[in-house]
Amino acid sequence: MSNSVIPQIFLTSVENLLAYSGLFSNARRGERISGSSGTIIIKCKDLRVLQLDIPGMEQCLNIAHSIETLSCLDRVSEMYPFFYRPSDLSLQDQWGLSSPEKHYSQMKELHDRWRLSAVNRDYSVCPSYPPAVIVPKSTDDEVLKKVAKFRQGGRFPVLCYYHRKNGMIIMRSSQPLTGANRKRCREDEQLLQAVIEGSDKGYIIDTRSSQQAQQARMTGGGFESKSSYSHWKRLHRQMERGKALQESLIKLVEACGDTSHNMDRWLSKLENSKWLSHVQTALSTAGLLAECVERDGHSVLVHGSEGTDSTLLISTLAQLIMDPRCRTLEGFLALLEREWIQAGHPFQQRCAHFAYSHARLQLESPVFLLLLDCVWQVLRQFPLALGFSEALLLRLATEAYASNYGTFLCNSHQERCSLGVMKNTHCLFSALLRPEKRDYYSNPLYEPTELAIWPSVHPQSLQLWRGFFSEVDPTSSSPRRGSGGNKEHGHRVGEAGTLKLKPFLWTLSLNM
Repeated sequence: MSNSVIPQIFLTSVENLLAYSGLFSNARRGERISGSSGTIIIKCKDLRVLQLDIPGMEQCLNIAHSIETLSCLDRVSEMYPFFYRPSDLSLQDQWGLSSPEKHYSQMKELHDRWRLSAVNRDYSVCPSYPPAVIVPKSTDDEVLKKVAKFRQGGRFPVLCYYHRKNGMIIMRSSQPLTGANRKRCREDEQLLQAVIEGSDKGYIIDTRSSQQAQQARMTGGGFESKSSYSHWKRLHRQMERGKALQESLIKLVEACGDTSHNMDRWLSKLENSKWLSHVQTALSTAGLLAECVERDGHSVLVHGSEGTDSTLLISTLAQLIMDPRCRTLEGFLALLEREWIQAGHPFQQRCAHFAYSHARLQLESPVFLLLLDCVWQVLRQFPLALGFSEALLLRLATEAYASNYGTFLCNSHQERCSLGVMKNTHCLFSALLRPEKRDYYSNPLYEPTELAIWPSVHPQSLQLWRGFFSEVDPTSSSPRRGSGGNKEHGHRVGEAGTLKLKPFLWTLSLNM
């Protein structure tokens, strides 16, 4: 409409109510505009586009201003998960599926050489780690404190996976702070030596290129030198992260929204986005990690720079490849809880904006979405091997950016504890396993296998995840599968020109 003002706002929470996170208006506040109606276009974080046609320009602007005000809540405790109270869930229910203590107790084979350490009980050693971690029994807590000072962000090497078939393990950490002067930490060297005691060598998979690792020394970072870690072989596999990954997603969404119907143009945009290249790199690096453990029979340490993004991505995928327990519905959700929620992936920062946002990129990066895309590729290639369906992956992709649950709030276990997330919100993973939901998210074709599954990474074997990215099409009117119910793609305001929403929900559910 030529006389309509079309502000654009970005969705952060979808349930029975639409919520938004940013407003761009063609009219200055207080300026009266001629015309009898207005239109608000809502671009959502789950890739849907909604249109509100509102009789009365003044009411349109008032609604747009209210949306803008209510979408800029800075405090986590004001966000909708703290007010979401479904009748079938109770805050007294157990929060979460797994914990370091439970994980350790389930692996009796570890107890001779590994122990559960509470060195981080007050989060002073590593702010992004949980209070308890699994470490070599021969390494005491004082040594761990010294190692933490030698690793970026205090993320010292901890065990994340034990391979029952051959006793090999996967550890993860952040980069060592060797710096330009090639500093050493004897305690760090001793810890890694204790990991491979009785073995001839171990592997270090660095998710940076060799050049990037060398450059990191100039800013205080670095890598494990061959002279100091003689029994460890370092392998570099460059994986994009941060801004580069976010820009790739933006280009992909732009390509998917191209309505020119020109196949050559579409394919060119898809290739230029490099998204499928990132999928290929992630799967091939995870395959390398799994091969080192499963086929070569060696333990592996994984890290990049911070150890909170690509490190978690490939450790999760490698466990999915090797361990049949991680392929069940409950096992997969427990894996995500261990490797992403408890391990300190900064969801609040990485998922602050999606591809539609015009905000300047800061710490956003769709690493978790990339993981889900990779898992979907595995599911497509091995339709019988996974106990969960695409609907679960679609639900998780949506919930990571906009959720009624507290699972993806904050950036670390410490933040969730200090803000009372686990006491005052519901856990998504527990909700998904309720009897009435379990069948919907389960794979009816599932046939368990003890064998490792090795996904192909050839370009012709990888496809665009249409179940998720097809939502970009603004002309689409079908609700996405796995979104948890039927949701309209638009709402036309009635004769009275008011949104028929409960004021209480409207006030409390709009958040960042």
